[in-house]
Amino acid sequence: MYDPSQRVILLVEDNPDDELMTLRAFRKSNIHNPVIVVRDGAEALDYLFLQGKHAQRDPGIRPQVVLLDLHLPRLDGLEVLRRIRANEQTRTLPVVVLTSSKEERDLVESYQLGVNSFVHKPVDVTAFFDAVRQLGMYWLVLNELPSPRRNG
Repeated sequence: MYDPSQRVILLVEDNPDDELMTLRAFRKSNIHNPVIVVRDGAEALDYLFLQGKHAQRDPGIRPQVVLLDLHLPRLDGLEVLRRIRANEQTRTLPVVVLTSSKEERDLVESYQLGVNSFVHKPVDVTAFFDAVRQLGMYWLVLNELPSPRRNG
């Protein structure tokens, strides 16, 4: 169980190598925030909307940022982003697309759907570590979020 005051990262990544490199990059950069890893788009939505196996999780723990791959099983990243932005409770949640996609249409559609940032996964390990470090520093240290809205 995580302390709700901690800034949690939701990593939506189906590639185990990219997951491992991202987690290693956070550790190497002294970013020790809890990282919740989900491996497909449907599970990401279950986590965010407290459904399925995540129905009993603490609703007070809201991710500080979602790192979202686009090419995911069951439900692709663009559909995940669409549903995040369509829901009042998650509309302001920062979402960073972290993808190997070089498709211009993925970039354009991500921004049309309201992504906060779009980052290509560098192929070079050192560049990948640096990109993840910079993402972590910005979204976890510098960026400020509004308080989540409460129903009722």
